[in-house]
Amino acid sequence: MREFGYQRAHDVPGALAVLGADPEARALGGGTNLVDLMKAGVERPALLVDLRDLPLDRIEATDDGGLRIGATVSNSDLAAHPEVRRRYPALTQAVLAGASGQLRNMATVGGNLLQRTRCGYFTDLSKPCNKRTPGSGCPAVEGEHRNHAILGASAHCVAVHPSDMGVALAAFDAVVSYETADGPGEVPLAEFYLPVGDTPHQETALPPGALITAVTLPPAPVAAHSRYRKVRERASYAFAIGSAAAALDVRDGVVHDVRLAFGAVASRPWRAREAERVLTGGPATAEAFATAADAELAAAQALPDNGYKVTLMRNLVVALLTELTEEAGR
Repeated sequence: MREFGYQRAHDVPGALAVLGADPEARALGGGTNLVDLMKAGVERPALLVDLRDLPLDRIEATDDGGLRIGATVSNSDLAAHPEVRRRYPALTQAVLAGASGQLRNMATVGGNLLQRTRCGYFTDLSKPCNKRTPGSGCPAVEGEHRNHAILGASAHCVAVHPSDMGVALAAFDAVVSYETADGPGEVPLAEFYLPVGDTPHQETALPPGALITAVTLPPAPVAAHSRYRKVRERASYAFAIGSAAAALDVRDGVVHDVRLAFGAVASRPWRAREAERVLTGGPATAEAFATAADAELAAAQALPDNGYKVTLMRNLVVALLTELTEEAGR
């Protein structure tokens, strides 16, 4: 690991000033991803700027009935917050599924959104990787790709985004707020992650030098009836091989509102808008759920060893929406 400096920031302007003055500085939240990448040699910062003293650790109701979540709120505090549990239960479930208790105590909301892929080629400096070294190639396409993307990938990168929290946030139309030296800005989570294309090293729409300050969840009555389900290769802490966040409003057997997002199938949390379109106004039946899942997954481009994800996600969608429908009828 490269020797590095350390500085603790106490306000957002101060953090921006320090980070802007040194192109080799990196922002430090909980460090649960950054420190691992430093150990592997993928990240080699000259300076770490600790953000944990910034006044961004609160969860507050917005004037329109949503929630604003500060960027330094820990994952544990997010999952335990009574309003999150009551109004967006799938978000609580996603966070609790995402890591061990020790990691959740350290990890932050902003850092979770900015975590890098867990693809083995990305963290192995002896192998090429377009995300780590643009233009060097993507060995996963012909190599080990069992847990890689089936949606939205390209020949330049087939890695998946590892966040569980991000999947639930995507389902509920979250908006990311940030601050730069030129002032504040915001971007919908749907536009926060850039398409892979031929530039997989360009991952987010954040301006250079920006700091995430908050994530806002708009009011969504349907979100109170939601669930997150994660499929993994072992029951203990592990990254997903497929996951889904779903919210459903069923009245008299008809789908009035639905939210659906997938995880571990693309380079970003995948909002299943085609499935939502097919479902809205139709019957709340297992057959309709399967048809909607098939409509979304029609765009899948599986590799030789990860085609199982198409079937897995279809079955996951049907099971999750069926459970929500049954709960609504009780």
